[in-house]
Amino acid sequence: MKQKPRKSAPVKGRLSVHRDGYAFVIPDEPLEGIKGDIYISKDEATKGMHGDRVAIRLKRIEPDGRAHGQIVEVLRRAHPRIVGEFHIRRKVNVVVPHDDRIRQWIRIPEGMELPTAQPFVHRVGARKVEVETVEDLEGMIVTAEILDFGEDGDRPVGRIVEVLGHPDAFGIDVEILIRSHHIPHEFPNDVLEQARSIPGPISEEEIARRRRDFRDLDIVTIDGETARDFDDAVWVDRLPSGNFALQVHIADVSHYVRPGSPIDREALLRGTSVYFPDRAVPMLPVELSTDQCSLRPHEDRLVLSALLEIDARGDVVSQDFCRGVIRSAERMTYTAVHAVLEGSKPERERYAALIRRFEMMEELAMILNRKRERRGSIDFDLPEPLLEFDEFGEMTGVSRALRNIAHRIIEEFMLAANEAVASHLESAGLPMIFRIHERPDPKRVLEFEDIATHFGYSLGAGATPVKRLRGETLALDNPNLSSRNYQKLVAKIAGKPEERILSYLMLRSLKQARYTDQNVGHFALAAPSYTHFTSPIRRYPDLIVHRILAAHLDGRRYDAPLRAIADSTSDTERRAAEAERELVEWKKVKFMIDRVGDEFDALIISTTRFGFFVELADLFIEGLVPLDVLAGDRFRYHENTRKIVGERTRKQFSIGDQVKVRLDRVDAVEKKLQFSILAERAATKGSGPTWKSRKTRR
Repeated sequence: MKQKPRKSAPVKGRLSVHRDGYAFVIPDEPLEGIKGDIYISKDEATKGMHGDRVAIRLKRIEPDGRAHGQIVEVLRRAHPRIVGEFHIRRKVNVVVPHDDRIRQWIRIPEGMELPTAQPFVHRVGARKVEVETVEDLEGMIVTAEILDFGEDGDRPVGRIVEVLGHPDAFGIDVEILIRSHHIPHEFPNDVLEQARSIPGPISEEEIARRRRDFRDLDIVTIDGETARDFDDAVWVDRLPSGNFALQVHIADVSHYVRPGSPIDREALLRGTSVYFPDRAVPMLPVELSTDQCSLRPHEDRLVLSALLEIDARGDVVSQDFCRGVIRSAERMTYTAVHAVLEGSKPERERYAALIRRFEMMEELAMILNRKRERRGSIDFDLPEPLLEFDEFGEMTGVSRALRNIAHRIIEEFMLAANEAVASHLESAGLPMIFRIHERPDPKRVLEFEDIATHFGYSLGAGATPVKRLRGETLALDNPNLSSRNYQKLVAKIAGKPEERILSYLMLRSLKQARYTDQNVGHFALAAPSYTHFTSPIRRYPDLIVHRILAAHLDGRRYDAPLRAIADSTSDTERRAAEAERELVEWKKVKFMIDRVGDEFDALIISTTRFGFFVELADLFIEGLVPLDVLAGDRFRYHENTRKIVGERTRKQFSIGDQVKVRLDRVDAVEKKLQFSILAERAATKGSGPTWKSRKTRR
């Protein structure tokens, strides 16, 4: 029987609209007796836009706990501006949103002036867009500012504030995603003026008064070939005791970016730099990010330094933190350091003075890595796609991003510095921003365990309820489940055909890391205290941690609304990640348009009631095989086993099966690929390809 909801205060949450028009509200807090998110019908969903924060009233609750609701108020609008395609209709001009989860077209009243009285010019890459009349706008990508959101489903009214260009123009995809995700991308004049006014040379008074001088040491930066902002530099030496001295020097952004200044306000608004395949949207103006703060070689730069003494087991036996000044001896790349350590004669001749330093770095990095392994830290080697482009900016392929020992060196040193700063400031009792990774959600762990047992694996006895427990639920705070359970399984499947799919599913069972002012530890790293300190040029929480540490060095406490900052920067990090991921998927879909009819080896990565998703071998490209294109039988989805099974033949399709597929359709609008299974190719359990690549964000 359906339950009548009890009268209570409206439920607040975020509106998530499906492309088909219906929606769900994700409550701010879990609701007792309610299972999952709250369903909103198509008619009700028109009262808000995707992403809006709303208040709803519960209409009814199904026996299984699923709830239906209706919107009573929009509390905060998510989209003050909409990017989309302008069209002239017989009775009205409209902007059709690029994001098809925003179902409302924006009405543009006739007679409304264009953004400027003169022909409007906006640069997209090397192109110019010139607009003189409304007719010139037909089919153009524009940005509309919403003047009136309308009531009870009425069409919103807006005005054109920006013309980006034709939908097929080079670079338009990045411009669209920057605006659809509301990523600030143009620095206000007061920010630019302040950035230009920052004095260049470092005064001798600043160095003498409160800086330790590290300029005589052969400190180096190690980054990728295309990096332009260098915010960390490292140095390692062997002490007479046999221990290692590790110095991690981080650009002292807090010296230049003062709290409440125009640059600071804009940096908080951005939260993070956003990286697209062909460009970046920096958190700080280039005067700082690639010049004054960047640890460029052979130039004096101000730093905050973590000085660690580490023994043969990887334990920090002493630590010190200070303001410093360095002069980077070399701008090294991962490729060059790897070549030196692999014995490349030209590279060893070129960097002869640094060879011993790099060898000590490798030795220390492996010691630190073994220490993390002992305590249960998880290292997922999931593939990271590297998009390849030609000279005209057209995508030509996808390859696996390579990792080598130099990547490991920097990763281990940054992890050690972040952990040392976090534990030092926490032990001092200072208010902090932590980088936390909470324990996995029990339901997701159960879902993973169900699939893992299909391959003959488990997270371990007692870690999760298995089938013999007959569906018994897992306690939210299960003391038997630790990162070590994941670590052991990662090691067990290493090199096996099923490594790719199980690593992918394990990662999906974990929560996202986030920022907070309350420490609960970092599950994946098995670290009791962790923060972000090493990238203040591109992450705002790191800048805050620098201010906390700098104030502590001066005997002060840094006061700021840390919880609000942590929440805001967690949101901007997710926004950046979603925009980066969406652009990569868009690029992949466009790359596949000319490959309709081609055949590919693929791996089934998930199954649903309407078909199964595959990932193409070597291309890291996903698409759907719909249930209704499976030939030779009538196939149905079995939810209890997560298999798709033929009613007559009993042929099965399961997660982890290798299949041969043909690309049938590319939907460039919805950015979706549709495949079909080639006949006479039996599915092979767990025989998909194996990849190794770099980590997800920690």
